[in-house]
Amino acid sequence: MLPASGAPEGIGLFIPHLPDLIWGTVAFALIAVVLITYALPRFNAVLDERTRTIEEGLALTEKAKGDQKDAELRAARIVEDARREASSLRDSAQAEAKEIVAAARTEAQAEAARIVDAAKRQIDADKQAAQISLRTDVGLLASTLAEKIVGEQLTDTALSGRVIDRFLDELDAQTTSVAAGATGESR
Repeated sequence: MLPASGAPEGIGLFIPHLPDLIWGTVAFALIAVVLITYALPRFNAVLDERTRTIEEGLALTEKAKGDQKDAELRAARIVEDARREASSLRDSAQAEAKEIVAAARTEAQAEAARIVDAAKRQIDADKQAAQISLRTDVGLLASTLAEKIVGEQLTDTALSGRVIDRFLDELDAQTTSVAAGATGESR
């Protein structure tokens, strides 16, 4: 292949001809004017809308952060108030429980004292009844024994009563001295 005559060689291959350069520049200018006139305002409007949306989102985020901090502070205050109230309720319940226990203890001690007192009275009454019954039985036995020893029936009731009373008094004195001696030995 032979190069055509008048065809550029070397670096001239990359440089456009003047009419191509003029028409290319005019076409570029027309496209640029159309884009700047119609497309650029729409593009700017979309960008402005997105910028505004992003700024609103950031503002809402900042507001939400502030609201969240406020809510956290309120929640912390509520929790602290609830803890204080629970502590107060617990303390008052413990104090009330102590009062109830003290009242129950006092009541139980009073009831125990009443029961012990009633038991002592019952024991004293039973003891007295047993002593009276024993005196009567011992008196009758002594009278019968005296009749057998003397061989006669004691017809004088006043004399019989005096004899029985004297016998029982002597028996009580002996029982008391034996009991006193037994307690003295146990010490």
